[in-house]
Amino acid sequence: MLNNDCKTNKNKVSTKLLTHCSLLMASLLTVLTPAQANSELPETLKVCAAGNEMPYSNKQQQGFENEIAKALSESMDMPLEFVWSDKAAIFLVTEHLLKNECDVVMGVDTDDPRVATSNPYYKSGYVFVYRADKNLDISDWDSPDIQKLNRFVVVPGSPSEVMLREVGKYEGNFNYTKSLAGFKSPRNKYIRLEPSKLIGEVTSGNGDIAHLWAPEVARYVRDSDTPLEMVLTPEIGELKSGEGIVQHYDQSVAVREDDKALLEAINKGLAAAAPKITAILKKEGIPLL
Repeated sequence: MLNNDCKTNKNKVSTKLLTHCSLLMASLLTVLTPAQANSELPETLKVCAAGNEMPYSNKQQQGFENEIAKALSESMDMPLEFVWSDKAAIFLVTEHLLKNECDVVMGVDTDDPRVATSNPYYKSGYVFVYRADKNLDISDWDSPDIQKLNRFVVVPGSPSEVMLREVGKYEGNFNYTKSLAGFKSPRNKYIRLEPSKLIGEVTSGNGDIAHLWAPEVARYVRDSDTPLEMVLTPEIGELKSGEGIVQHYDQSVAVREDDKALLEAINKGLAAAAPKITAILKKEGIPLL
């Protein structure tokens, strides 16, 4: 409005008034952040996050994804607002993002078909975790030492369970796997196995070895009083059928499919924040690919 008035009256006002108009417009633009100057973007970076799902996120903002969200908001020059959920993180997209309760979800698999995803900000994979004093030589599921072990700490429904079947260890491990969830039935209900507890199974010697998603357990491996080995598995687990089981995954920021301007701004922000994000992940102990 101000800009139009200045242009319309250009030939009727004094040089002094024109200068005043120019300075006022410049000052208004200076007050706006680059993100806010784009009317298609929200005023804040509204991130839906789990209120109690460590090591990713909690209401005390102690999770590594909380830290990454802060680094991203700073690089985008946008205020950060967390929208907390009491549900597990797997419900953040369907129960919150797609219902417009927030605009962003961190740590979603790249190319998740439900959403638009950013350029990946890190890639990691599944790892074997075992006590260093076991002196095992394990690099993949075909390693001979795998056959010496009986109790495998895995999450039901994960690539780990598929590979456990492939090496003939699933049936013998069935009751132990059920014990990790307290023999609760997963039917019609999501049951999260606490990562710190899973690593505790290994440190106590109750479990012989774990095969878990590295970002979920790296903090507890890092902080363990019992020395542990953490070995990244190959990207593809080969099955006898010739099928490959993916064990490495890219992680992205998710937005709704029609939030194209926000996605573009996030991609620029991720690029600018890349050194900080990498430092956060390395401090966490996550093996990066």
